[in-house]
Amino acid sequence: MKLAGRLSVIEPSMTMKVSARAAELKASGLDVVSFGAGEPDFDTPEHIKQAAKDALDAGATKYTAVEGTPRLRKAAAAWLGKAHDFAVSPGEVIVTSGAKQAVFHAFHVLLEEGDEVILPAPYWVSYSEIAKLAGATPVPVVSRAEDGFVVDPDAIGRAITPRTRLILVVSPSNPTGAVYDEKTLRAIADLAIKHDLWLLTDDIYRTLCYGDARFVQPATFGPEVRRRTVIVDGVSKAFAMTGWRIGFALAPLPVIEGMATLQGQSTTNAAAVSQAAAVAALEGPTGDLERMRGEFDKRRRYMLAALRAIPGVTCVEPRGAFYAFPDVSAFVGRKTPRGNRLDSDLALCDYLIEDARVAAVPGTAFFAPGFIRLSYTTSQANIEKGMVRLAEALGKLS
Repeated sequence: MKLAGRLSVIEPSMTMKVSARAAELKASGLDVVSFGAGEPDFDTPEHIKQAAKDALDAGATKYTAVEGTPRLRKAAAAWLGKAHDFAVSPGEVIVTSGAKQAVFHAFHVLLEEGDEVILPAPYWVSYSEIAKLAGATPVPVVSRAEDGFVVDPDAIGRAITPRTRLILVVSPSNPTGAVYDEKTLRAIADLAIKHDLWLLTDDIYRTLCYGDARFVQPATFGPEVRRRTVIVDGVSKAFAMTGWRIGFALAPLPVIEGMATLQGQSTTNAAAVSQAAAVAALEGPTGDLERMRGEFDKRRRYMLAALRAIPGVTCVEPRGAFYAFPDVSAFVGRKTPRGNRLDSDLALCDYLIEDARVAAVPGTAFFAPGFIRLSYTTSQANIEKGMVRLAEALGKLS
């Protein structure tokens, strides 16, 4: 049976593939340390779960407005406004079924067939595929490890053509953990103004910065930047609510109206009970957020030190999110104890999960061959065990 041709332009999610393989091996009884999932291992805070239970008892089982419940839109507007120190009206906010849907809808509202989207690389696997589904062409602009994976604005400027429509900004970054400085972001914003482009900032990791790293939102630079910026955010990472599927977009009213039209003809509204839980997250205590961030920081520092102790591995310090992104290119081309040559980072990751029982995502999935992504959203004990296995497995290659 023939399927639609549009599927031929996109690839399955490599991160989901790695997580699925790790789960499959675990289900068969094998002890696998999975660094694949971009998902906090902590449970959703208790007061949020209780709010969901209360909402169910109160009848939160029906459709809501497409754009989200008035209460959640108001709470999200207040939350975003406080974070960025500017006024946000509820009408500028739409609630989506996860931040990924906000990106999907924004791309489909803003991009035409043949447009180009500048994607600072390495980048999360879905951005390029969503752009292609919207008829646009992804244009990777590669950042360098020696620059901390912060993209050079001059390189973005050289990549802009008459077809360019949008620049993506993701800070903190998935997969590298890079956090962009204000100078870099101002230069990118200036390019957007000069060339009349949209900015889309995916801020889903903005609460997870470490050390002296500081999150900066370009829309705070002034009204000319804000009017061309779509801010994507959500509760998944900060509040350990990945499965609740609640994201937000903050954008100029015509963009929000366009996204609502698209959403109204696709998923309609985010789940009513999840929206009630999100209100509790945004309006409730924040102690759990800081506790989780502190634990991630502890794990981050341990994993970074462990990776740097492995001969042949180099790793830029991740300053945000919850990923390490080591360079393992020194091991590509080597042979396993069975004599199989590892001709790519994909083959290396296959070797790691099948032989060492360590799940990692190959850098090729993020437009960064020779690297692997390791998530430290697992227990300290698992990280310690996984780092030992990784070092031993790499040490066996010849």
